[in-house]
Amino acid sequence: MIRSIEFRVDEVSSSQLPAMLLLAKMGWKPLTRGQADEARGGRLSAVVLEGITREYLRGQTLAWGEHSTSLTEESIDRLIDGLKSLPSDTYGRQAEDMWDRLVLPQSVEQNLNGARRSLNVRLIDFENPRNNLYHLVSEFVVERSRSTETRRPDIVLFVNGIPLVVIENKGSSVDVMEGVSQTIRNQKPGDIPHLYVYAQVLLSVNGHDNRYGTTGTPLKLWSKWREKGIGDSEIQAIMRSDLSGEDYRAIFDDWAFGGGGDRVADEDYLVRDQDRVLVGLCRPDRLLPLMRNFILFDGPNKIIARFQQINAVNKTLKRIKKSRIGSEGLSKPGGVIWHTQGSGKSLTMVMLARALIDTTEGRNARIFLVTDRVDLDKQIKGTFHNTGMEPRRADAGRELVDLIREGRAGVVTTIINKFEAVSREKVVDESKDVFVLVDEGHRTQYGRYHAQMLRVFPNACYVAFTGTPIAKKDRNTMEKFGGLIDTYSMRDAINDGAVVKLVYEGRLIEPDMDSAAIDTWFERLTRGLSDEQKADLKRKYARANVLSKLDKVVACRAFDISEHYRRHFKGTGLKGQLVAPDKKTALKYKQELDGIGDVTSEVLISAPDTRSGHEDVDEGDADDAVVAFWEQMMRRWGNETNYSEGVIGQFKNGDEPEIIIVVSKLLTGFDAPRNAVLYLTRRFNQPETLLQAVARVNRVFEDGVSTRNKEEGLIIDYEGILQNLDNAITSYDAMSGYQEEDVKGIFVSAREIIEDVPQRHGALLDIFKTLAGDASEEHYQRYLHDEEIRENFYNALYEFSKVLDKALGLACFYDEASEEEISRYMRDLKRFTDLRAAVKLRYGERVDFRDYEKRIEKMLHDHILATQIKKIAPPVNIFNLSEVESAQAELESDAAKADMISSNLKRIFNERMDENPALYEKLSKLLRRVIDDFIDGRLAEAEYLNRMQDLFDVARKEGMDEAPAELADDSDAIAFHGYLLGSPLKDHPDHESAAIDFAAFISECFKRHRVVGMFERPDILNKVKGDLDDYIYDTLSEQGIHLSSEEMDEIQERIISIAKGRLS
Repeated sequence: MIRSIEFRVDEVSSSQLPAMLLLAKMGWKPLTRGQADEARGGRLSAVVLEGITREYLRGQTLAWGEHSTSLTEESIDRLIDGLKSLPSDTYGRQAEDMWDRLVLPQSVEQNLNGARRSLNVRLIDFENPRNNLYHLVSEFVVERSRSTETRRPDIVLFVNGIPLVVIENKGSSVDVMEGVSQTIRNQKPGDIPHLYVYAQVLLSVNGHDNRYGTTGTPLKLWSKWREKGIGDSEIQAIMRSDLSGEDYRAIFDDWAFGGGGDRVADEDYLVRDQDRVLVGLCRPDRLLPLMRNFILFDGPNKIIARFQQINAVNKTLKRIKKSRIGSEGLSKPGGVIWHTQGSGKSLTMVMLARALIDTTEGRNARIFLVTDRVDLDKQIKGTFHNTGMEPRRADAGRELVDLIREGRAGVVTTIINKFEAVSREKVVDESKDVFVLVDEGHRTQYGRYHAQMLRVFPNACYVAFTGTPIAKKDRNTMEKFGGLIDTYSMRDAINDGAVVKLVYEGRLIEPDMDSAAIDTWFERLTRGLSDEQKADLKRKYARANVLSKLDKVVACRAFDISEHYRRHFKGTGLKGQLVAPDKKTALKYKQELDGIGDVTSEVLISAPDTRSGHEDVDEGDADDAVVAFWEQMMRRWGNETNYSEGVIGQFKNGDEPEIIIVVSKLLTGFDAPRNAVLYLTRRFNQPETLLQAVARVNRVFEDGVSTRNKEEGLIIDYEGILQNLDNAITSYDAMSGYQEEDVKGIFVSAREIIEDVPQRHGALLDIFKTLAGDASEEHYQRYLHDEEIRENFYNALYEFSKVLDKALGLACFYDEASEEEISRYMRDLKRFTDLRAAVKLRYGERVDFRDYEKRIEKMLHDHILATQIKKIAPPVNIFNLSEVESAQAELESDAAKADMISSNLKRIFNERMDENPALYEKLSKLLRRVIDDFIDGRLAEAEYLNRMQDLFDVARKEGMDEAPAELADDSDAIAFHGYLLGSPLKDHPDHESAAIDFAAFISECFKRHRVVGMFERPDILNKVKGDLDDYIYDTLSEQGIHLSSEEMDEIQERIISIAKGRLS
């Protein structure tokens, strides 16, 4: 007897149903789709369940002086109208406006005791979560804007009738990123953005994985939730709780689950990742604080906190609530939050400040944000400003004294050394409502200021933030703040996709290199170039031979930097940052790069001849060239602020400069996600400065425009700071002050990438290991007929191209691999890229080739294979004969031409199946038979092509022509038209033009009569049939088309059947 395996991996069984059951047990009351449609007045374009919103508002009791009152129906109408109306603005602004309406009290005027009074009404009760109404709807049908087509998000959660959470479920074998992509598509104009404007949390889950975001979150910034506060035993207790019969029926009434039952309540049900994220984000006591405190608007961008930010803020609030008198005299214990750079530390500070203000402990909070640099102070103030909070900035000691004495609640930013002036004034503020948030507070220089802050604020709560690992010598400084509150390391951030990994390569060009050594270096750099291209580069490089030894090093490094950036980053949208040892050398790098002429650059330094201008301990008096440069910048920009902000703005947002040259500026607190490569030409006295510098290139970047994705940050080290990472990272002088577990994994050695090249190359060749070594391209193309094999081929080629591209940008690759090996890699890359283009055309596939093709073309060009790669063509419109002939001209064999027709026919059959199932099922079977006959060897290539051409002619004759232009914007009318062409109308003259008009009328008829459940309502269907009868008797008869009663009945039944399949 064969044992039966019963587990299921489909979307509903493995993800959607378990999610609905768990959500229902957390307090979300299930509604059938019929109940949900009734609550929104039967309008599929409406996304607010207005009936439930009214129910909530009617139950509210509002305070008015010493009295209380309820809302009148007139007031409720105005509040609901305001909720449903969206400003005609950008999508991002609409989302921000909606968040304000949902979180902040809404004002409504009402007659009270004979006078008009203003009442503040909250659409969601954050203070008393149990006062809200929580509902769950599965397969929530929403009509697309400017269309009658619909989308069906898998699960929508409503609070007081307002859709706050949208969940996409996927089967356990489907990547959650498909759900993310689907959610992003649904927010585009013309789709259902009017649903997502209200949504605050968006989820994609597949049982064992999750991603979450919010309105407008780009693909790369969707995060994985890692639940730390709620254990599996607590989740199991929720799962095993009872579900009422009413709720159980509401879930199963909409589904044909058979005897599926309440599986999550089974004793042997294992808690999965999906369950953890649903409890962590969607349990009402989690969702409402998340919405209120952890969603920010940074300019036009809506941001939802990552799990580590939420965790750190909640841990801090919990610690603050445990008020006590500590050994340092602190009334509230603080501590240190160590979150690696690039993981959103500044926004965590904003979230903590906002959460403090909203808590009981912080109602009268005065929050001081303290940094140790002017530029960081400006950045943090700017972050607060962008997110809607307006801190005051104390630029001088006297201003800080005045703000402390004023004692007004709010946020103040300042620099640590300003406390010297406050201490001299003997200002003491003993308030327990003071919170001091210190950036990089573990640094040694804070030690002498810490006592001064304690004297000024003896009862304050101190919380320090750091983005770098805490050195052993600074551990005592950290303890002064109260110990560690939360940690989030670089390894954590890389694993979660919060930052990209850092790839390190050492490139030494020593000051004492003789001409022969430099020539050897140049030959290695230009290996693989043609003689003509070598000569062109030598002309640019030759000037280095007449420079002094020190200037020669700058020239050689500048040449290397220029070539590296030109080959691997120019034109991709990604930028570079060059760190020079001093201002004078920074200008020399700029001069050399300008002389080469391949890369644009700008220098950003601070003013010379001032204390703040000395950015290096060895820096002497300002050089004349530096002074002249500074004066030139002041004439160009007007002042230092405009100069700094202007260059940074151009670097972040413009095409130029491609490389920004700095000394110490922008090594901390500089956030430019498109910054992808850091060229280090100086050493660092402090290890934390090195760690801060390399983190400039670890930000995630995706703008949908750039031709290359940023998959890692690259560190090119010309000073040999970490050599080649052959040893434990703490064995290097620059990192010896740290514990190994704190800094391990920050860098990936270039050697790891180089070793991956032959592995990826081998994996690509293995796809075709069953083919003979001398197999022709036709054999390869036929072998890729199977869709799964093709997909494996595409993935293997993509992975190989990525790692080869990275390796070609590493100097050590040319030492490790022979010239013949590199040439073979490049030849194979081109060969398989051309094969990919050919099979895409042959098998009629749709593909987004922008990132792939342009990057490969650039790589082949820059590393010199002087032939063009084949372009990947889009799917062919096989009803355009000239387009078909053009596509076939690019294919060599008859089999390839036949495959091109068959693949495009298959695509169109699938797209149009709803229009005429009988026709397209018949044609699909014929198509499959011809393909099988060829694969089995029963047809030669020429006969295969003839049979495909015959099948195409049959399909065209049977009604496969393209839809009429008059119906192009109405997919329902196109479906009706497809049927009518093969209906009893076809036997009458002028039936083609009559079918167009009739299809348009039918589509309009269903729009006019459309209501919830219309296909289960005989009264509505009778009205539709009456309109169809009138049209057939009147309009068609006038056109000379007369149908029998049987034909009329057949047409009506088929039309209603098609409509039911599309519109129900």
